[in-house]
Amino acid sequence: MFDKFINELRKLGNLNQQEIEFLQEHAIIKIYNKNENILSSGSCSKCIYFVLDGCIRLHYYVEGKDKTAFFYNEGNFIWTSNTNNQLYLGNKNFETIEDTILVEIDIKNAQYLMESSSNFNAIRRISKEQELASYQVLIASFITLSPEERYLRLFESNKTLFQKAPQQHIASYLGVSAETLCRIKKRIYDKNRTELYSQSKSLAY
Repeated sequence: MFDKFINELRKLGNLNQQEIEFLQEHAIIKIYNKNENILSSGSCSKCIYFVLDGCIRLHYYVEGKDKTAFFYNEGNFIWTSNTNNQLYLGNKNFETIEDTILVEIDIKNAQYLMESSSNFNAIRRISKEQELASYQVLIASFITLSPEERYLRLFESNKTLFQKAPQQHIASYLGVSAETLCRIKKRIYDKNRTELYSQSKSLAY
């Protein structure tokens, strides 16, 4: 498992042997069950997290309703704001949507790496830039795309998510109700079926 963690980090940047040995000594690998809370709103965590396998859902409670904001997949770090060597969550909640394996690094050890290792600091910067870019794409989609277009883009970019996440979480992420998502899926299905039927008729002639 640790070797997989290092290989994933090397996709983001370089690590020397001393940095690898430090991570091997201080990184903890934990297994979480499906639908298990990793971090809850109002609390502080003293760790940063890396998704080695599985998927984590970031969600908020808004006026009593559960709103999905983001999904962290294999190869993603989970960072939050640092306050006095703690990660303050505010009203963020992190929950597994399938059995998940996480790498946990105490924030003090992570800070030491970021201060002493230009390699790890570069990995942190790249991972946060990737996360920010994903957020920007998501925000832009709400401004420029219809709900159906948002659904199609998500399906094209992350098909496996539809096998992992319950429909209500995907609907919330897309900014629609579960009922609206059902109607969107039906429209797309009917449209595709009509197109296939038209193509088969034209081929028959």
